[in-house]
Amino acid sequence: MPLTPTTRVLLTGAGAQLAGAIRARFEGHCALTAVTRQECDIASPAAVARVLAAANPDVIINCASYNDVDGAERDPRAALSANGLAVGVLADAAAGADAVLLHYSTDFVFDPAVDPGPLREDAPTSPRSIYAQSKLLGEILAKRAPRHYVLRVASLFGGSRAKSSLDRLAAAIRRGDTVKAFANRTVTPSYVPDLAEAAAALLARDVPYGLYHCVNSGHGTWVDVARAIAVASGLDADRAVTPVPFDPSAFPARRPTYAALSNAALAAHGVMMPPWRDAIARYVRTLS
Repeated sequence: MPLTPTTRVLLTGAGAQLAGAIRARFEGHCALTAVTRQECDIASPAAVARVLAAANPDVIINCASYNDVDGAERDPRAALSANGLAVGVLADAAAGADAVLLHYSTDFVFDPAVDPGPLREDAPTSPRSIYAQSKLLGEILAKRAPRHYVLRVASLFGGSRAKSSLDRLAAAIRRGDTVKAFANRTVTPSYVPDLAEAAAALLARDVPYGLYHCVNSGHGTWVDVARAIAVASGLDADRAVTPVPFDPSAFPARRPTYAALSNAALAAHGVMMPPWRDAIARYVRTLS
């Protein structure tokens, strides 16, 4: 479904970091309707029906999410509603409208006991927190839309609404602070403009519906990420970054120690993701 001026796209959760990048990429290329959580509570069938009646979308892109990982442990009802049950509401609405549903999930659905190498879509899930469980529920309920994409993303950064852990790490490094970074937590950083471009390519190429990992290519520890930010900023990485061990038990909600995702399935359909180090370099240039 190539984006044309007549393609009707509904973007939910429009206030989120990833949504900002999608809006920047899609505006001017389609008939985009963007609604924030305040404008449309996707857990409400009545609110969703009202918005769909007005937008009549061909594609629904859902960026609405409860992202307070530790807060979900204190308020599981809110997380399960926003990340799980609400996705079922959207999926049912998409099915009724014969619209494509594109929904975002997370690397937190994994927590392998040993380093298995970059995780594919069919790797066993093991959600160890309320947040992770709620996102996995959302993946399951998204399948109620016959035409659906579930895209797992990880360690987001960048865009006009930058506010992630990686964004805060970059700000501290560029201030000249010496930052602590996990030496044994492995991730796949994901630059939100690249994810927005991938969403457009996914639709344009009519990639088969289903579950995909949508992340920048490659992986590294948080020390690797922090050092890459320092180098791209023209700073001494050894002075800027202090490696520390990662202890999952130090947080109210468990984080996976290994969360590197393989994007080979998307690449097999022609949706190529740039290396994360290249993305970091481009990101840092936007901060200059």
